[in-house]
Amino acid sequence: MNLSQTLIRALKDQGAGEVFGIPGDFILPFFSQLEQSGILPLVTLSHEPAIGFAADAAARMRCRPSVVAVTYGAGALNAVNAIAGAYAERSPVFVIAGCPSDAERGSGFLLHHQARTLDSQYQIFREITCDQGRITDAATAPAIIARLIRSCITWSQPVLLELPRDLANLEIDAVPSLPPLPFEPAAVDACAREILSRLHQARQPMLVVDVEIRRYQLESEVAELARRLNIPVVTTLMGRGLLAETEVQVSGTYLGEAGDPTLSRLVETSDGLLLLGVILSDSNFGPSSQRFDVRKAMLASHRAVHIGYHSYHDIPLSALVAQLLELLPASSQRPTKKNRTAHPSVQVGLSLLDDSQTLSAADMGVGIADLLAQAGEPMPVASDIGDCLFSTLDVLNTPLVAPGYYASMGFGVPAGLGIQLATGQRPLILVGDGAFQMTGWELGNCRRLGLDPIVVLFNNQSWEMIRVFSPTSQCSDLGDWQYARLANDLGGLGIRVRTRSHFRYAIREALSTRGQFVLIECVLPSGEVSPALQRFAETLQQKRTAAGA
Repeated sequence: MNLSQTLIRALKDQGAGEVFGIPGDFILPFFSQLEQSGILPLVTLSHEPAIGFAADAAARMRCRPSVVAVTYGAGALNAVNAIAGAYAERSPVFVIAGCPSDAERGSGFLLHHQARTLDSQYQIFREITCDQGRITDAATAPAIIARLIRSCITWSQPVLLELPRDLANLEIDAVPSLPPLPFEPAAVDACAREILSRLHQARQPMLVVDVEIRRYQLESEVAELARRLNIPVVTTLMGRGLLAETEVQVSGTYLGEAGDPTLSRLVETSDGLLLLGVILSDSNFGPSSQRFDVRKAMLASHRAVHIGYHSYHDIPLSALVAQLLELLPASSQRPTKKNRTAHPSVQVGLSLLDDSQTLSAADMGVGIADLLAQAGEPMPVASDIGDCLFSTLDVLNTPLVAPGYYASMGFGVPAGLGIQLATGQRPLILVGDGAFQMTGWELGNCRRLGLDPIVVLFNNQSWEMIRVFSPTSQCSDLGDWQYARLANDLGGLGIRVRTRSHFRYAIREALSTRGQFVLIECVLPSGEVSPALQRFAETLQQKRTAAGA
């Protein structure tokens, strides 16, 4: 087979389900082979950031590499922000970027889409990918592709493959399947035994889980580990939604001083804190109290384990979890059906509140819990950053993707499209009006792609999260764009709501409408945010002020 078809086949063999792309002249020869071969479908959206976000979400849900294909320069650089987010949050996205041929490189002319140099694209992507390669000939192409696929899977982060447009039809050998990177079993065993010794000696052990256990498909194994250890389990903000499809009862989401004080105190005073797959970001631990010291914890993340003041290197998370299970006796406790109820603060439901009252930010969590409870089946959630994410903290634990650390606005809508394409499940998309203005228009592709997500839009006529961090700022005002009306023109059903009773009606309408997307535009008072976001922002601001930031 030629290079393009061989590459597509190798990616499909590793779990890729589609190629998210935007056409452009340097990538068109690859697109032509992609369409002719039928090996993987080509999914086009309207702008490169959207295909990056969609691929990121698909990779998170499928736990396998997802593919982005873009043209040289203008296309690839448009996708930089989305790929940077995937890199920061450890999502395995395989980026195929067109680039000039050798003949074009030697022409002496500046080429269209070229930035500073012909290699600017490659150099920029070195900062936001864990591995990079460029095809130059048939002899080395299979090895380069194989190495990049292994890197993408091993580190669960994006990689870049530059494909000169004149080589798309180059005949090459099959791509070899490389073995996983080696590790020392004795080191894994020693590490696991040290962890268990510390946990057994601890008076108050605790397990904190984050995104890597999902990236490496370890949720069922970690659920079994939690049962055998018989210790409390919490998620980070980034890990919200983890273990939702297992029988393990998650005690809550750790938010430090911005969260539940009892849960935060348990985490911060634990003398046996095991952090599995955790990213040590400010969004996860920035609001913690002064008592929390990660140096006294056990952190297993990114192929390393840090215990106190020493470290084990080249320790795959999967191997560590497997060895912990090997050393622990099987649990006599039989899994019981999880009590899938919402947080007590939202169990009342919209129907039991004053129907005539105008919607408030505090009502949104209640409404989202109602929607999920009435859906009749688990609905994966794609959330943008801001109050839409913080409103999920008190609702039913369900599979969720969100840019909890990188915090890029615009993620939610294309991520929801990526979820439905990857899983076939109807997603719930939560998005603010500021983020919707960036990528919400991608909903116009739903009819063509056969997608029908439910979108709950928080419309407070501002970038409210910006206002929370800078209350006197005037730059966060957005105005009222009448999004529900625009939804109808994009091929969906738009419903604009202002009261609790109307929100309840919109939820019923959305759940009964299939075959088109439904946008529930919730008009909220400007300047009002959920208590969770308010506490989170205030705590972070206090920490930054105290640190002199």
